[in-house]
Amino acid sequence: MAERMVIATRRSRLALWQAEHVKARLERAHPALRVELLALSTRGDELLEVSLAKEGGKGLFIKELEAALAEGRADLAVHSMKDMPAELPAGFALAAICDREDPRDAFVSTRFGSLADLPRGAAVGTSSLRRQAQIAANRPDLVIRPLRGNVETRLAKLDGGACDAVVLAAAGLVRLGLERRIRSRLSLEESLPAPGQAALGIECLIARGGVRALAGALADPVASACVRAERAVSRALGGNCAIPLAAHAVLAGDVLSLRALVAAPDGKRIARAACEGAAADPEGLGERAAALLRSHGAEEILAALGP
Repeated sequence: MAERMVIATRRSRLALWQAEHVKARLERAHPALRVELLALSTRGDELLEVSLAKEGGKGLFIKELEAALAEGRADLAVHSMKDMPAELPAGFALAAICDREDPRDAFVSTRFGSLADLPRGAAVGTSSLRRQAQIAANRPDLVIRPLRGNVETRLAKLDGGACDAVVLAAAGLVRLGLERRIRSRLSLEESLPAPGQAALGIECLIARGGVRALAGALADPVASACVRAERAVSRALGGNCAIPLAAHAVLAGDVLSLRALVAAPDGKRIARAACEGAAADPEGLGERAAALLRSHGAEEILAALGP
């Protein structure tokens, strides 16, 4: 068994919290193991003034981490599952999908208590096309303003008056000890989450069997089944952050319930799907949900988005 392991992580405070969380769990599961962090800056963290969708998608947050794995500078990489592309590069694998926080989106404002409380013409900040589309569908009278940066940067922009409210992942705020900033949590009807939102993933090289076995001890079976189903929807639709796509699964006994949607960025057209299936086949359930989305108009919405 390895005595030392290095985790590659982004430098943001949230990413470092996530890496430290996995480090502590690994050391508890394997008392003889010594775990270190390798903090890296990624292209996604550096591109703060442009849309991720136009520059290569969420994969920009993980390329440098995968390079560290390929070059042997790190053994594992810890990611927010919502930032991971639906398809991993050849030679890489998810060693574990770990525990999951509340996957809902959070409404944050210094003056208003909820999305419904915002007056006409109020500005909401978000960099997510998924959130933008669903906010526009619920409140077409609001103004959506692009908002990039880490959690603290976005909150600082809100506090500085750049917008009247922001919508962020509740999980990130909770993990950073900022839960007090949450004025309300959006219901699944108001804002269906991104595939994998609030779950942590551990990536490594397929060839590192020993590393995969060590990390596998941290896998959460409930989170794994739900996230695998959600990611299968994205994979079947060619999902990336240029597609306003949402998926959320719940496990009850041995049955998975999955809801998904694809929306036009302006929220005027939304294809929705809901289905159930065996927890033993989450990918099959996700593929069925994707087929239902296509039958409800998702193909036309995706075609209108362009290449």
